[in-house]
Amino acid sequence: MTNIIKEIYRGKMSPNSMLDWGFDWADEGANDGSDTDSGWLQGDTISDSSWDYSGPDAVLNLGTESNDTTTTGVILSAGTENMVYKVTNHITTSSGLEDDRTIEIRIVQR
Repeated sequence: MTNIIKEIYRGKMSPNSMLDWGFDWADEGANDGSDTDSGWLQGDTISDSSWDYSGPDAVLNLGTESNDTTTTGVILSAGTENMVYKVTNHITTSSGLEDDRTIEIRIVQR
């Protein structure tokens, strides 16, 4: 199950975890571009997605990346306890728009 981040782009995981993190760029909306569509995509679709991170060391592992037309995901594992990593998702839409969203992941012992 993907941990879909909505508004507070922050999360925690253990250094022994392997978890799937991601974004719903349509914000769980219909993604039809109508007046009631409150999502970022507004009827557009994701054509490309990539993930990268910055942190105090190179210990965080970015695993399998995935995306469909409205959501993106990446599997994260490892990391150094008590460190914070910024994991950024960059997308390009079918109409050529580009945007980034970042999750701050704090590594904690659970």
